Amino acid sequence: MPTRDRSQSSVESLALLWAARESGVIDALTTSAGTAEAVAETAGIDSRAARITVEALAAMGFIKRVGDEYEITNRALGFLAKRDVRSIGRLPHALDRFSLYADLPETMVTGESPAFPDDWLRNRLGAHDATDESVVRACVTAAVREAPDATRVLDLGGASGVFAREFRARGRDVTLVDDADTVEVVRPLLSRAGVDLVAGDPTDPPASGFGLVFAGDAFAGREPEGARALVAGAHDALEPGGSAAFVDSLHGRCSTDATAGRAVDALATGRGDLYDESTVRSWVESAGFDGCTVRDVPGTDLQAVVGERAVD
Repeated sequence: MPTRDRSQSSVESLALLWAARESGVIDALTTSAGTAEAVAETAGIDSRAARITVEALAAMGFIKRVGDEYEITNRALGFLAKRDVRSIGRLPHALDRFSLYADLPETMVTGESPAFPDDWLRNRLGAHDATDESVVRACVTAAVREAPDATRVLDLGGASGVFAREFRARGRDVTLVDDADTVEVVRPLLSRAGVDLVAGDPTDPPASGFGLVFAGDAFAGREPEGARALVAGAHDALEPGGSAAFVDSLHGRCSTDATAGRAVDALATGRGDLYDESTVRSWVESAGFDGCTVRDVPGTDLQAVVGERAVD
C-alpha cells in the first residue's frame, strides 16, 4: 500500500541485494574490502560469486570504481546511516521484508511471528519516512477536510512522523503517540519539527481533547482486537464534535496489488489480517462514533474511514 512504500527495485535486484547483505558482501564493501578478491576473502564466499556480485552492485550504482578499488556511493548510505531515519530510505526495509518472504512457507506452517531482521525498527521507520510526498499530502488533506477547524491533531501510531510534519506545515498543533522505542528513535527529528511526542500505547492513548485524530496504516499489522482498540482509543482522545480518520487499504475496495501486498505482509510477519469495509465500520460504530463514512483517498489506493464523536 502507498503508505508503506515498496521498493521500485525488481525482484532480481532485491534478491541480489538481499544475498549481498546476508552473505556479508555489503559489510565487506562498507568496511575494508575494495576489490572482488578482498570481498571474497572477507565475507568468506566463492571468488566467482564475489566478482559477479561486485560487478552487479557497481552496475546498479551502489559502488563505483575509483582507481583499482571500489568505493560505496550515496545510494548505499541506507545500509550505514541508521541514526537519522531520513538517511535510511526504503531499500533496507524492502530487504528486511524479502528476508521474511523467504521464510514465508515455514511461517505459514507455524502461524507464529518470525524473528525480525536486525535494525527492523529503524529500517521500517526509514521506509515510512520515505513515503511519497503526494501520498502524504493526499492523506492529510483527506483528514483535514473532515475537521477543517481542528487546531489540535493527534497522530496515533505515527511512526516516523511523516504525516505529523505535514500537519505541522499546515499550522496544526500535533501530538504523536507511539511506543517508547519508536519515540526514542524519532524524537530528535520531530522535536525540531515542533511535534509533541508521547510514548505510550496507541490503542490507549495517554492524551485527549483533540479536534482531529489521524491514524495512517491504521490497521496494518494489527490483530482484530488491537485494531478495534485503536478505534476505541481514538474516540476517547477526541473532544466532543471532533473527527477521527483511519487511513488504510480496505479489502474489496483497494486494488489487487494492494490486497496481495497486505496479505503477504500479514502472512510473512505472522500478524495482522485483511479487513473489509463492513468489519471496520463495525469497529467504528461499536466505539461510539456518531456515524461512519468511508471515502477513497484521491490519487492513492487508500481509503479513509471517518467517524465523528457526538457532541455531549
